[in-house]
Amino acid sequence: MPPALEVSDLVKTYAVRRRDPVRAADSVTFRALPGEITAVLGPNGAGKTTTLEVCAGLRDADSGAVTVLGVDRLRATAAQSAQLREKVGVMVQAGGLPQAPRAREVLTHVSRLYHSPAPLDSLTEALAIGDVLDRPVRQLSGGEKQRVAVACALLGRPELAFLDEPSSGVDPHARRDTWALLRSQRARGCAVVLTTHHLDEAEQLADHVVIMDAGRVVAAGSVPELTSGYTLTLSADGGSRLGPVIERAAGAHLAALTIHDGGASAVVDRSDAAFLGGVTRELEAAGFGGADVSVARRTLESVFLERTGRTALTAQGGER
Repeated sequence: MPPALEVSDLVKTYAVRRRDPVRAADSVTFRALPGEITAVLGPNGAGKTTTLEVCAGLRDADSGAVTVLGVDRLRATAAQSAQLREKVGVMVQAGGLPQAPRAREVLTHVSRLYHSPAPLDSLTEALAIGDVLDRPVRQLSGGEKQRVAVACALLGRPELAFLDEPSSGVDPHARRDTWALLRSQRARGCAVVLTTHHLDEAEQLADHVVIMDAGRVVAAGSVPELTSGYTLTLSADGGSRLGPVIERAAGAHLAALTIHDGGASAVVDRSDAAFLGGVTRELEAAGFGGADVSVARRTLESVFLERTGRTALTAQGGER
């Protein structure tokens, strides 16, 4: 089955007054398949929004290739772009909704843009927004606006949906409603590409995860693929001397090693007592007997922190 979206070596640079240009997307490469949810993670400024906006046709790219439902998005003709608008749903960051009309009027207008829209009642029921439809958009809470924006993106029964932080500012109950709706979109064959600051959202929903940092893809795979193995953490002064010791101690079980101030972190495929005992003995023999050693199963959060060097994800926030 061909991918619904294929991004290859995408580059997008912004000129910044009195500063060096910012490369928001730097050789970004990934793909999204029909009937799957692809979650794009990253700290603020990682390039998630820029990448989505280029893929959705809202921004130009400097170079690279973006293929959307078999169409070269960066070189599409007017006719091809019109065809894609019928097949692709887009929710931009912060919703992008007009503020004066009532929510029902916005949704009704959007539904008329499609030949065969989804039933409006079913979407509003799934997102629990029926009681806000007769209020002007400007009077809605942030979470209510987000849910109206999600409905707009999905009204056309898209084959591919780009959703930029669809659950940002949404309460836990509404998040679950949104998750259930996205699962139903996946079940009907839609390729959903979403950005999120919620690691649990990616763990719950995503078939494929793309982690970005400083404009580049730093990790990609399914959640089980990304989180396989264990993180071995050592707290000890020793700098570069720790590296060879850990390499000897872990041997063929070592997948990755990071040396930092105050110790090291290693990704290994074992955590049993015999293995840890061998590591401890090797450290003692090398003069690191006082090292504090711990091991834990890898999580999406630990992988995120390893690959981005950040201490936490924020719950909300804009980015390029």
